[in-house]
Amino acid sequence: MPTRLDPRRLETFRVVATTGQVSAASRLLHLSQPAVTAHIHQLERECGRPLLVRTARGVRLNEAGRVLLEYARRHQQLLDEAALAVAGEEAVGGELALAASTTVASSVVPELLASFLRLHPDVKVRLEVGNTEQVLAWVGEGRVPLGLVEGHARAPRIRLEHYLDDELVPVISSQAPAELLRVRSVAMLEAVPLLWREPGSGTRAVMERALRKAGVRRGPRAGDLQLGSTEAIKGAVSAGLGVGFLSLWSIQAERASGRLRLLPVPGLRVERAFSWVLPVDTPSGAAGRFLRHARASPPSLLQP
Repeated sequence: MPTRLDPRRLETFRVVATTGQVSAASRLLHLSQPAVTAHIHQLERECGRPLLVRTARGVRLNEAGRVLLEYARRHQQLLDEAALAVAGEEAVGGELALAASTTVASSVVPELLASFLRLHPDVKVRLEVGNTEQVLAWVGEGRVPLGLVEGHARAPRIRLEHYLDDELVPVISSQAPAELLRVRSVAMLEAVPLLWREPGSGTRAVMERALRKAGVRRGPRAGDLQLGSTEAIKGAVSAGLGVGFLSLWSIQAERASGRLRLLPVPGLRVERAFSWVLPVDTPSGAAGRFLRHARASPPSLLQP
């Protein structure tokens, strides 16, 4: 008889696999990091093979892990449906209003909405998209009950709750000019065009802090571009106009296809977090249900 998999360890594996970080899974599951690691090792023994590849940036799935993750997701979805049925609750209806900063809106929110709407197909969604400062203001003013942003900003009348880890990475086009292809150090970033987000962007603020910390004492100058969205940055990078700093979440398809490549720049690590923007009182109704669903089922970051 094959070994039966422990559901608790399977859930731990699902969260580790989707976040790519034991530390992030530890926070979401309210377990210590050694406990999360122990669950994974025990599950791998139950399966008779490794499921994850450990890297300097966290973990990524091997082929067996990718197969098991699909079953883990189906298991979690079935449990969600069972809880809804047993509680005698009808699927949520009405409007789900939320706001997200541009990177999160294009790279994280769609997967969350897809899984949520499978359980609650009668919900109508209104998604407001702006930069981080705008989203903080909208939640603080009560325009929307829930937001999701990048960066570490603060604002009155709201609170931030860590959700996912992220990293901004320097990227160029695979067909970039020779001066960009030759960049191999932080110092060389002083001499090439950089692509910046607009003032007020969470991405811009994190990028400026990381560059200063690495010794790059410059802001936008002649030859650089300031662009108002992640997609605009990606377009400019693809056209060979400079080095862009983009979220790992936002370039999964482009990396897989080979259209964009990461620049190896030792000594430059631009880490950040995606955070929920919440009012003082926890959201209720469709927004509250969506928040609980998102906490329990974070989206996955594919790592090559």
